[in-house]
Amino acid sequence: MNTLPTRAWIAAVWFGLALFDATQNVFLMRTAGMHHAWTALFFFRFFYWLVLALVTPAVLQQGIRFASRHRAGWRTWIIHLAACLMIGMISAVWTATLESTLNPWMVSDTPPWLVLWYQHFVGGLLADVVIYATVFAIGYGLHARERLLLEQAERIKAQLDGLRRQIEPHFLFNTLNTVTGLVREQRNDAAVDTLAGLSELLRRMLDDSDRNLISLGEELAFLDKYFTIQKMRFGERLQYSVQAPPSLMSASIPSLLLQPLVENGFKHGLAHRAQGGAIRLSVSAAGEMLDIVIYNDGPTMPSDAAPARAGIGWNNVRERLRGLYGERHALAMHNRDGGVEVRIAIPLSGVTT
Repeated sequence: MNTLPTRAWIAAVWFGLALFDATQNVFLMRTAGMHHAWTALFFFRFFYWLVLALVTPAVLQQGIRFASRHRAGWRTWIIHLAACLMIGMISAVWTATLESTLNPWMVSDTPPWLVLWYQHFVGGLLADVVIYATVFAIGYGLHARERLLLEQAERIKAQLDGLRRQIEPHFLFNTLNTVTGLVREQRNDAAVDTLAGLSELLRRMLDDSDRNLISLGEELAFLDKYFTIQKMRFGERLQYSVQAPPSLMSASIPSLLLQPLVENGFKHGLAHRAQGGAIRLSVSAAGEMLDIVIYNDGPTMPSDAAPARAGIGWNNVRERLRGLYGERHALAMHNRDGGVEVRIAIPLSGVTT
């Protein structure tokens, strides 16, 4: 992350200031009835700011460098004083040279160059100090803001990593329960296949452990393997379908977003029905948002039971969405058509049109 203004921005700011100053001086003096070499005066005032424009990147870097230090000793103030004096002297050299060359005041007897230099050095030193301090403060502030943003990003990443680590053992525990159930039913071949599928899923989880965002295609591939494992347990009692247009497969979504919500459908819905049921997942784009709907036709929720039935998976998803998107997301669960529907809306990104 780099918040330091580019040289183009610095040049644009100083160009605008120089143009305003030169135009204002010429206009006010002409309005006051003065008589000067107006073209020379315009260029004199315009190029007066050149030295300050050229040293701005260095002063900004100075501010950034000092912002990274927690304490400023007497050496710091000596460096600032030396920098201000040097800028003042160089600026006075440039201004005296401009004035002696352009003679904007149309005086017949131009003062010696050293006199002009001294006048501009003494007369402009305070302004140079103020400008130096302003630019330095901007650099200091930019670095402080960048550091704050980095700290916030690292804190959010740590929170998201913690939430992800919370869901992974939960997923593993529930899948091992599936294996245990298969063994008790003496479906040993299915148990072995489930362990093999679990091994592949864990490998995928390890490969993606450093990514909080993955593509929709990757998440759906992971979910398909999870469905395959559950299919070994439920057999024909489980029906599932996924509807997602190919154009959205590159969309970015949080890793392990869908599996906890689908698992809720098994735990609170299909697992309680002897005839099983169906889970339907659909993905669509609505403007700048990606809409995801997960529906299971299991038993509906009592009107006051949604928080209690949500469990770790729901709370985990909610906190991760909040950490990643702030207020720019929606997450809702409600009864619909004799079953339960979960709706997610997140900003659409990663899709090329």
